[in-house]
Amino acid sequence: MKVALMGNEVFLPITELLIAFTVCCLVLMAIKTFWKPIPKGLKRVPGPRGYPLIGNMLDLGKNPHQALAKMSQKYGDVMQIHLGTRPVLVLSGLETIRQALVKQGEDFMGRPDLYSFRHISDGQSLTFGRDSGEVWRARRKLAQNGLKTFSASPSPTASTCLLEEHVSQEADALILKLQELMKEKSFDPYRWLVVSVANVICAMCFGKRYSHDDVELLSIVNMNNDFGEAAGSGNPADFIPILQYLPNRTMRAFKDLTQRFSALVLKIVREHHSSFDKDHIRDITDSLIDHCQDKVDENANVQLSDHTVVHIVGDLFGAGFDTVTTALSWSLIYLVTNPEIQKKIQDEIDKTIGRERKPRLSDRSKLPYTEAFLLEMFRHSSFLPFTIPHCTSLMRNHLEWLLHPLKTFVCSQPMCRSTTAI
Repeated sequence: MKVALMGNEVFLPITELLIAFTVCCLVLMAIKTFWKPIPKGLKRVPGPRGYPLIGNMLDLGKNPHQALAKMSQKYGDVMQIHLGTRPVLVLSGLETIRQALVKQGEDFMGRPDLYSFRHISDGQSLTFGRDSGEVWRARRKLAQNGLKTFSASPSPTASTCLLEEHVSQEADALILKLQELMKEKSFDPYRWLVVSVANVICAMCFGKRYSHDDVELLSIVNMNNDFGEAAGSGNPADFIPILQYLPNRTMRAFKDLTQRFSALVLKIVREHHSSFDKDHIRDITDSLIDHCQDKVDENANVQLSDHTVVHIVGDLFGAGFDTVTTALSWSLIYLVTNPEIQKKIQDEIDKTIGRERKPRLSDRSKLPYTEAFLLEMFRHSSFLPFTIPHCTSLMRNHLEWLLHPLKTFVCSQPMCRSTTAI
């Protein structure tokens, strides 16, 4: 197919026209991204220069938290990088991050409008959703009330709370399994840790403990693992918008995964509705249903439907799954490689509590060495180098020149240094 240009007798294939148009668009996008006028009296945020379209992605390498920490030593506690075409503000140092996340936490609690986030819980996720207004506050309050109600519920069979009973039962099952596996020359405990953590969270959210070979439990574990792999690998379309319109097998799998998980949780929520008893709260789902009985939050006029419960339960489930599993894995690694520390912890527990009962949360103040080990494990391993990106509507309103589209930040803590990207 050929096209005439401006009445001349010059003809060009339509393919060449499309290529030329695409190149012009890319050049304009690059110019728009890297050239922004700075108002008089203000300075441009320091930071490394990036490449057109991809920004500083190559500079981050395989360990972006370490790369950011190194950059901050050169450019200071506030710097700017580019992820694709999206400018990102990076905050470093404990006091800077404390100022943003603690002292001005309300201002920095928003989420950026990333492409992949729109497909998690239909964009209504507390964790990934863009909304940070009254609707978000009402749902957050609902989630907090659900957690508080459940965690404070007394166990019907023990003197501890319901949460501690679930953890204690699963710990017994995990220890028995590990003792069985220790008869072999070697084994990987991670698989059993994952299943045990999933069981505790299922007990908290759904009120039941599964067999380790249960099909539904394994399905939940596999979906969570797939979600972690898909989210952890990153989605270039989040930072290079033009890629949203190109075929993407990973993104299709990600969408399908989130839909299947939501369908599973919705099925469990509806089962809870059919057996719900207001005088017998069994789990977090029951607690959320109880708070949703009036259908409308009295403070925010927010509809509290089955899907609201599904989104909140999904957020609570995902929030503790990977972090708890990874924390337990690192704890085991440190204890195995440092048997002298393991012995000191056991001696402290034996001396303070004895072996007649299990440690409880109320014993925390009596076990300073054990708690010191856990805190040092978190600090030294830095297994969660980045948080989910944040954005701020307050700064977007007052500093549009700086934040458009500069509006995301991520936290990392490589060893002793803290780094946050906004």
